[in-house]
Amino acid sequence: MNKKMYDLAAFAVKTAKSAGADDCWVSINSERFVEISYRERKPENIKEASTKGLYIQIFANKRYSSQSTSDLRKDALKDFFSKAVAATKLLAEDPFRTLPETKYYEGRKNIDLEILDPDYKNFSSEDRHKMVKEIEHACLSKGGEKVISVTASENDSYNESVVLSSNGFEGHRESTSFVAFAEISVKDAGDRRPEGYHYVVAVNKKGIPDPEKIGAIAAERTLARLGAKKVKTETLPIIIENRNVSRMLGGFLAGMYGRNIQQKQSFLADKKGQKIGSKHFTLIDDPFVIKGLGSRLYDGDGFATRKRTMVESGVLKEFYVDWYYSRKLGWEPTTGGTSNLVIPPGKRSVKEIMKDLGRGILITGFIGGNSNSTTGDASIGILGHLFENGVPVQAVAEMNIADNHLEFWHKLVEVANDPWIYSSRRMPSLVFTDVVVSGV
Repeated sequence: MNKKMYDLAAFAVKTAKSAGADDCWVSINSERFVEISYRERKPENIKEASTKGLYIQIFANKRYSSQSTSDLRKDALKDFFSKAVAATKLLAEDPFRTLPETKYYEGRKNIDLEILDPDYKNFSSEDRHKMVKEIEHACLSKGGEKVISVTASENDSYNESVVLSSNGFEGHRESTSFVAFAEISVKDAGDRRPEGYHYVVAVNKKGIPDPEKIGAIAAERTLARLGAKKVKTETLPIIIENRNVSRMLGGFLAGMYGRNIQQKQSFLADKKGQKIGSKHFTLIDDPFVIKGLGSRLYDGDGFATRKRTMVESGVLKEFYVDWYYSRKLGWEPTTGGTSNLVIPPGKRSVKEIMKDLGRGILITGFIGGNSNSTTGDASIGILGHLFENGVPVQAVAEMNIADNHLEFWHKLVEVANDPWIYSSRRMPSLVFTDVVVSGV
């Protein structure tokens, strides 16, 4: 643990208590962030920033506030805490706001999640520029004469945090992240200009594929949108591509949070233990995935994390309930948010599945849309490809699917073998039948 950050956090806890706080939760964060982008074969954007800040939650006289500062001088912090505690005492009472019971801090695993790249400091400015130039070059080469514009970029960061609470919690975390991205627009018939992109994210540099591959895939995906159009409204099988599953899943997850349940804004509030999807729908929250983008040993409340099966063979097993809303609901807390979400992969590839489906739509992107956490109703625009006999025959766009989550997940008939690893939502492609796809 960074001793300077730890000592400052301990000073903050002691000072806030001396200023009149009953309890407090202090987090000190330090980050270095770098971003580079290229356009027309020259740098368009170069940024580098280092930040350090302190965030504190104050509990005083059954009142609560959260405040932050970037002035970490001890004299300045004394004044900051004095004013912060005084201001907190003027707020309305909230008897549900307390630090968690310390028993929830216990049981933390002592394992290396490998979310810190030990070679991060050796990633030079030259390395960054070389990566981005190679991504852009691959986009332009693969896109050919159809290309209108390309933007290639990378960003990377190093983050360290120390957390202390007045009731004994201590936490320390170091992590890195790397993002490589390419966006491209191309000429189509008339004045149409389809746009597409490709991205990858990893906690270590070795998890990023070759830059040429990133750029080539961005171009291929964009060129595949040429000639896209609506087709007639039809009830079809659909395959939601792995990288896009999390968008649809997000509307379902909204019904699982303690806040929405307590506010009577959850369509899942009374569904625990009930069948809310097909036997193929299993959802696991796994904070211990090695090199996982959502991996962690403790959550935002300081609870020791554990692997949880949220949905098992279509049956809703758990909710995301943090300490505060557990007290308002009178429920046992679980955890306040997701770590790595995993749908266990199946055995077949998307190409194999398409052959068996005959006619359907492979969804490769979503546009707009909305999902109602109270009712479960959802509607979203789609991009993708109509396929017949396993072969794509027409790019489609400006179409829409609408359903209710309590019905939609019962239509899940197969899970592909291709989990998307460049996200904390490690989803494979999912196959649904009898979905109304609205078009012409």
